[in-house]
Amino acid sequence: MLVLGIESSCDETGIALYDSEAGLLSHALHSQVAMHAEYGGVVPELASRDHIRRVVPLLREALVRSGRQLAEVDAVAYTRGPGLSGALLVGCAFAEALALSIGKPTIPVHHLEGHLLSPLLSSTPPSFPFVALLVSGGHTQLMRVTGVGEYELLGETLDDAAGEAFDKSAKMLGLPYPGGALLSKLAEQGDPEKYSLPRPMLHSGDLSFSFSGLKTAVLTLVREQGESLTESFKADAARAFQEAIVEVLVKKSLKAMKQTGLKQLVVAGGVGANKQLRATLDREAKRKQFRVYYPELEFCTDNGAMIALAGCLRLQSGTPAKEAGSFAVQPRWPLMEMSATAQ
Repeated sequence: MLVLGIESSCDETGIALYDSEAGLLSHALHSQVAMHAEYGGVVPELASRDHIRRVVPLLREALVRSGRQLAEVDAVAYTRGPGLSGALLVGCAFAEALALSIGKPTIPVHHLEGHLLSPLLSSTPPSFPFVALLVSGGHTQLMRVTGVGEYELLGETLDDAAGEAFDKSAKMLGLPYPGGALLSKLAEQGDPEKYSLPRPMLHSGDLSFSFSGLKTAVLTLVREQGESLTESFKADAARAFQEAIVEVLVKKSLKAMKQTGLKQLVVAGGVGANKQLRATLDREAKRKQFRVYYPELEFCTDNGAMIALAGCLRLQSGTPAKEAGSFAVQPRWPLMEMSATAQ
């Protein structure tokens, strides 16, 4: 089964071809970061227009790299939500029209399910069941994953997600957009003993998260510093922030492992690329004798490969494809609506 995947939920346009037997054949990606950097954040209208410009050239690139023809595609998977409505509509309309033109069905995919399953693209993938720490953009969740479409929500953020806290704190420190990755890099130079920031809900007794207070603590630290935001201060503040957020993510993940009794942890989403988070989890996994899995770094951010994979796995698990030609997007779409256990 050959599935074409299309991702356009925010500011990356991704196209990929995934074969159920041969695995990932190709993927092509364009990031809009440089375009949005001028505005300090994603401009939805500009994002939608850029997706329109990029989707056809990226499709051609992915086809050439795969050595396959469009006529060989068995189904077209695309991101239905959540995300920016205009951006989603571009990918959805293109996917439905393309599938209709070649007489093939479509399969709408949940963006977060794509992230959740992305470690399965690795050469050493996890097996079901596992605990998943999903730290993607505006989402921070812990899930028990029993199989494709079999998800149990263990805990989630009550306000800001980890990724949002990274980006907003980076902006407070005067780092350019997108600041989360820059903050992480800057933190490598910081003194972990210089400042201490709160660990929100670390001892709450449940698996919920809250990062708005941590963000406020960074703001307070910046205001106390005044106008002299030296590079050393920025590095130390970044390190203090990262130390706090990593400790919360790791300890909540360990609690989820203990609560479920599972021995596999999957970390997916953009924050999953954080070096300190990975190093700390790897150390704890060795100490407590469980295994931790991550997507390849190129699949931590939004991409078409995870959408093609999720679409293929959905079809293999019995989810019926839909006839091409009619469509709708869901900018707000809880992942649990995709779970068979919730139906």
